[in-house]
Amino acid sequence: MSNIVKDYRTILTLDAGGTNFVFQAVRDGKILEPGITLSARQHTLIDLLNTVVEGFESLMLHLKLKANAISFCFPGPSDFKAGIIGDLQNLPLFRGGVALKAMLENHFDIPVFINNDGDLFTYGEAKSGFLPRVNRLLEEAGNEKRYQNLLGITLGTGFGGGVVIGDTLLEGDNSSGGEINRMRNIMYPNTSVEDSLSIRAVRRIYAREARIKISESPTPKEIFEIGMGQHPGNVHAAKRAFDELAVVCGEATANAATIVDGLVVIGGGLANAYPLFLDKMVEQMNRRFETMNGEFLERLEVKVYNLENPIDLEKFLKDDSHKISVPFTDVRISYNPVKKIGVGITEMGTSKAVATGAYDYAIQQLEKIGR
Repeated sequence: MSNIVKDYRTILTLDAGGTNFVFQAVRDGKILEPGITLSARQHTLIDLLNTVVEGFESLMLHLKLKANAISFCFPGPSDFKAGIIGDLQNLPLFRGGVALKAMLENHFDIPVFINNDGDLFTYGEAKSGFLPRVNRLLEEAGNEKRYQNLLGITLGTGFGGGVVIGDTLLEGDNSSGGEINRMRNIMYPNTSVEDSLSIRAVRRIYAREARIKISESPTPKEIFEIGMGQHPGNVHAAKRAFDELAVVCGEATANAATIVDGLVVIGGGLANAYPLFLDKMVEQMNRRFETMNGEFLERLEVKVYNLENPIDLEKFLKDDSHKISVPFTDVRISYNPVKKIGVGITEMGTSKAVATGAYDYAIQQLEKIGR
């Protein structure tokens, strides 16, 4: 007989994009079907806010349920803790500060939690996806090492990130924890990394290398298929597009991993193109510095492994520990001189990880307030 206690609290979630708002309900960690999709393209802020309310109301009516909380992601810049949405590039009607959390709490009379999409993606993968999967693989391999920290990055319309330390989402003092999109671009130092880590960047580089107009550039999915020899096109241009992404992403991720010291999971619309960039990205993370006296210094204190590469995965899972003596005693203890982190692709799928992360975050916050 199972000892697992089901959690019957229902959390409503929203994936807020520039084109559509996708509303879903999650109970006991499972997404309830169907969801509700409404257009985000409205003429006024009032129309847009009414769309948000309508989406949650329609979802509860359609699924015949009462919600315990609302938890969802919204683009930044925003004061997520206060639930105030700032000036958004892809949702320009939100300007000057919109108190979305307070509005929804007043209307629905339940707690509302708003976070960054990169944060919730990472939290979902930490609680139910990539992080527990890697720890299961270590257990099955007979390796006692377990990981607790996770750096999540999203590659899509833009470049986003999130950090989970232990069981805690790093939110920051200004709702800006894990905002790695503002790092400097190693290939174009006057720009941010996002100029090379986005759908538009992949299309731009393909167009440059193929000597065509950007408007004529294929979609990233087609560019990936061209690079893999599955679609007609300029193979050199396709590979160059993802090579540049790999170098810039590898450098930015190495900078973040220096602070986090944990596993790295990649999501977003470009994640599925990993066969064309992940090996090179990990290679960039493992590159060495050259010191002023001509010697070499490892880029990181840890060795990075591509967990989607079977050879790398086997090396990562291997227990490299051995016994050493405690000075002046007969005691021997285990010592592992090889520090490792692994990089892999979303276990759950980005959308599901975000919804699950929103649910897990809401449940954690409800526990804190005794609801």
